[in-house]
Amino acid sequence: MAGTVRHRGPDDEGVYSAAGIGLAHRRLSIIDLSGGRQPLSNEDGSVWVVFNGEIYNFEDLNRQYLGGHCFRTRSDSETIVHLYEELGEACFAEFRGMFAIALWDGRRKRLLLARDRIGKKPLYYSWDGRRLVFGSEIKALWPAGGISREMDLEALSDYFSLQYVPAPKSIYRAIRKLRPAHYLVAEGSGIRETAYWDIRFDQTEEFGEDEWRERFLDEYRQAVKLRLVSDVPLGAFLSGGVDSSSVVAVMNELQPPVTTCSIGFTEQSHDEAADARQFAGTLGANHFEHTVRPEAVGLLPKLAWHYDEPFGDSSAVPTYYVSQVARQHVTVALSGDGGDENFAGYRRYRLNQWENRLRSVFPAAARRAVFGPLGRLYPKLDWAPRIFRAKSTFQSLARDPLEGYFHGVACSCPPGVKSRLLAPEVSKQLDGYDTVEVLREHYDRAGTPDLLSRIQYVDMKTYLVGDILVKVDRASMANSLEVRCPLLDHKLMELIARI
Repeated sequence: MAGTVRHRGPDDEGVYSAAGIGLAHRRLSIIDLSGGRQPLSNEDGSVWVVFNGEIYNFEDLNRQYLGGHCFRTRSDSETIVHLYEELGEACFAEFRGMFAIALWDGRRKRLLLARDRIGKKPLYYSWDGRRLVFGSEIKALWPAGGISREMDLEALSDYFSLQYVPAPKSIYRAIRKLRPAHYLVAEGSGIRETAYWDIRFDQTEEFGEDEWRERFLDEYRQAVKLRLVSDVPLGAFLSGGVDSSSVVAVMNELQPPVTTCSIGFTEQSHDEAADARQFAGTLGANHFEHTVRPEAVGLLPKLAWHYDEPFGDSSAVPTYYVSQVARQHVTVALSGDGGDENFAGYRRYRLNQWENRLRSVFPAAARRAVFGPLGRLYPKLDWAPRIFRAKSTFQSLARDPLEGYFHGVACSCPPGVKSRLLAPEVSKQLDGYDTVEVLREHYDRAGTPDLLSRIQYVDMKTYLVGDILVKVDRASMANSLEVRCPLLDHKLMELIARI
């Protein structure tokens, strides 16, 4: 099982087994290179841990809670076992970082699996009522044997709509994804899953722009500073956009000169490499730029092996290339992921706000009566200037805000197309299942009347987790590169949600 994910940890391997438990780990050495080998235990060997990721506040936690413990390493891994001894299941809410954790409590004969708040690190598991098998990638589970490969047809339908399979599903019925900000406890003959955090958009605060700017920058600097802890070379992705440029600027302020990595593509009309090069020059960064010829077809078999299940975001290709370039110079890279979700930066949010203003003017019955027929009759003018392409807008306005967002923006495959793609027996088994319900679960739980915030919440729980972070994790780990995302620091996200 560990051998299948060697790419995630090429530096070392460790195994622990005892009655009822087997733990294996592949290590990418980042902190305490000579120590910190996993699986790692507490002082008497009654609690064991394997984990993927980083706990950025481990030194603070050591000082706050763990003064009475005997530490054998300088690693964040040891903090996990000792904090569990002190706080039990409440320990996961204290961690500030990215992680997938498996923790074995030998005295209580129970296993705990935990995933970070945003879902930066993956954790798959299969539970058949008798045995729990888990790993960082689906392929790590197969060598255990006895796991059905029957397809989850709802997951297949979700994939056609979204271009990814949303948690907790995987493409296989017998394999699930642990949701972000959740932990799972297996003991006796059952399992239970518990949420330990959620982001809130209903706790707003009122400050002037200058005050908010200072509050944001203070928290942002802290988020970046925490992610600069490393015993190996560290740098950043730089695209030339606002998100990655801001990360690089703060890094350079805290630890100059920063190392930056960019890629350019041949035969591309707009190449961001020039913007990145110019910005890196203004900072005096150690800038590495590589121009690649995109050969997506040749790369597809490799990507398919790393992703394990269908994944349709074409930006998986450039993300793989920039990770490959970065790994030639550093072992850890910071990225600007999360800016659009936090600050409503996608263009679709502006369109959604505009549509919601129209919805507030027209009652639902009037919208259906007027915009429904217009959506059916208006021609599909893909060739025309955008201002004249109103068919999807009319169709969206005839629906409620969530369905309008889903069918107008988030859904890649209209229901009519999907029904023609799927075999009749598959459609029969789906029995009217609609992927919009995946989004509705989160939309209804968002806890705020603000429609834009509700859509941001939905995207954070679905698109960010199932698409963006999967893409970054697989592309970077395929190249044995660790990627850290300051804009997805949970304390920073909580601050932004209060603005």
